[in-house]
Amino acid sequence: MARRKVLIMGAAGRDFHNFNVYFRNNNNYEVVAFTATQIPNIDGRIYPPELAGNLYPDGIKIYEESELVELIQKYKVEEVVFAYSDVPFDYVMTKASIVNAAGASFRLMGMNETIIKSTKPVISVLAVRTGCGKSQTSRKIVKILTEAGKKVVAVRHPMPYGDLVKQRIQRFASYSDLDKYNCTIEEREEYEPHIARGGIIYAGVDYEAILREAEKEADIILWDGGNNDMPFFKSDLTFTVTDPHRPGHELHYYPGNTCLRIADAVIINKIDSATKEGIETVRNNIHLVNPKAIIIEANSPITVDKPELITGKRVLIVEDGPTLTHGEMKYGAGTVIAKKLNAKEIVDPRPYTVKSIAETYKKYPNIGILLPAMGYGEQQIKDLEETINRTDCDAVVIGTPIDLGRILKINKPTTRVMYELQEIGENTLESVLKQKGIL
Repeated sequence: MARRKVLIMGAAGRDFHNFNVYFRNNNNYEVVAFTATQIPNIDGRIYPPELAGNLYPDGIKIYEESELVELIQKYKVEEVVFAYSDVPFDYVMTKASIVNAAGASFRLMGMNETIIKSTKPVISVLAVRTGCGKSQTSRKIVKILTEAGKKVVAVRHPMPYGDLVKQRIQRFASYSDLDKYNCTIEEREEYEPHIARGGIIYAGVDYEAILREAEKEADIILWDGGNNDMPFFKSDLTFTVTDPHRPGHELHYYPGNTCLRIADAVIINKIDSATKEGIETVRNNIHLVNPKAIIIEANSPITVDKPELITGKRVLIVEDGPTLTHGEMKYGAGTVIAKKLNAKEIVDPRPYTVKSIAETYKKYPNIGILLPAMGYGEQQIKDLEETINRTDCDAVVIGTPIDLGRILKINKPTTRVMYELQEIGENTLESVLKQKGIL
């Protein structure tokens, strides 16, 4: 019987995972190509034979998603698997229509086909959009469990933007590990906060192999999700974070709506800076699709180390890149604190952008006057540094989860924004952990 020809649409994360756990050794299918989007410079690569397995001795080519229709025709593709996250429902169905019109079937894979069972308890932290507050939620859960005497190992959603073979299994326990693996800014933003608190975090490409390594040193596995994707591991307890600054998005983005429906507990974050209307919309939508979920209300109080660099100053605000790009946020923590501390002006960086940073604004024109901390490779990090240093301002407000001053040479005073999760009311992360038998 002929193998069914499959193309996987992705962004160097969920696509590789779906292939590894479902298609890699499956004689019923032939994956003829991957396509890539969202992340710059990940097309034109090969998913290597060392990872692709015996059925793919030459590996699998990764193409730009714009070539989708031509690829379906060229390879006589019968089925297209959509495998990336944080996109509106109409975007997904438009892709489905394009695929169907080209003659192929369109598939969204369910969790039963793609999750891996652990030998240890698994807690998953998910979100309905990128930028909701997964990171501070994950950090708080690790802190609670560690103080209770549990050995927690975090496993982060993949961000394999370099050598895929070398990135198959990555373990981060020190800052030197970030340099060892040539981590991008996006990777450092997720790994460094765990390391700073003495934690261990794994990531990479082959998540069954990663899980087996993490289990060797863990009492509990914490799945630290990316974007608004579903978990890769079968979860014993699932927290999903929502954002009342983007009310309604929890119902209309894929697969964040799935994450909302599978949650045991849903966190309404940023209560302190959201409108009452936004909070109530999110609360009503949670009740609508997941009435049994425990609701935790939380603040993400924002502090800065040098407030005097903001008050009365002309400031450049650097925010988390993905939150501003495909996350579609119009502001972040840096913006909130700049307004609170009465900055004289938020400086528009667009006249000063160079190369790949200028291209980012062309691709995402609604970013506005904030500077996304794009750093998916060495050249882009250099472009970000040059853009910051060219910008005419008094100071730079760093709203990213890491101190950019550690990896960029910035020629202006900088101040760091920090934020942690702070629950409100009787429903807390700790009370849910106890109620569900984790503590």
